[in-house]
Amino acid sequence: MKIKSFKKLKLYGFNNLTKTLSFNMYDICYAKTEEDRKGYIKYIDEEYSAERLTKILKDVAQIIGANILNIAKQDYEPQGASVTMLVSEEGVFSDSPPEELEESESPGPLPGSVVGHLDKSHITVHTYPESHPYQGISTFRADIDVSTCGHISPLKALNYLIHSFDADIMTIDYRVRGFTRDVNGRKLFIDHKINSIQNYIDIDTRDRYQMIDVNIYQENIFHTKLLLKKFDLDNYLFGVDKKDLTPSERRKIKAQLKKEMNDIFYGRNVIKV
Repeated sequence: MKIKSFKKLKLYGFNNLTKTLSFNMYDICYAKTEEDRKGYIKYIDEEYSAERLTKILKDVAQIIGANILNIAKQDYEPQGASVTMLVSEEGVFSDSPPEELEESESPGPLPGSVVGHLDKSHITVHTYPESHPYQGISTFRADIDVSTCGHISPLKALNYLIHSFDADIMTIDYRVRGFTRDVNGRKLFIDHKINSIQNYIDIDTRDRYQMIDVNIYQENIFHTKLLLKKFDLDNYLFGVDKKDLTPSERRKIKAQLKKEMNDIFYGRNVIKV
């Protein structure tokens, strides 16, 4: 869905609305043996190391128009990683007259624990690889928060983040807090039009996922959950091929994976009827 352009807003002083995008993703797999489960955790730690997360956060900062001031990063034992990035909005230190703000929320570009502060705001990413010791299910979770003050918009980074992680399940929250004032002193509690986070997700992604919205419009709170539609068992096996499994094993593993995904998507332990 194309986002319409709206006329510029004339503000008195700095735009101090806080816009927060929270992006939570899960990757699910089946690793039959203990050795395979350890191999999966090792693969995830290498694929989403602190160095790789730093690269993702640098790209996010560039997409939303923030200047990087400082970076700290850490890989953890036995698994997981975080990065801290201090950044500021462009022009934040200048003495400028009341600004004329063009609405900047728009679908962002596609791509070819991180914390980044955006001068009173922040970006965070933390990774959580883990495996079930008995059932063979392994999951990788990443939590990302992009919170900005001023005219820069975290929504611009949404498509890039989705394609950077290519997840099975995603939970996305967007909230606008506080208020700013126009030149006549009238309070503005949001400075752009939005009725769903789905408007900021590219059409190919929307076609690939089942999506549910839970929005509280009067509070400027928007919530969207995504579950991958297509299920191919080969894409969920680590250390074993589908052809090496018996039909009975395939059915059992598929049922385990489906239950895990539904539990996470619906936020509760789903009981099969």
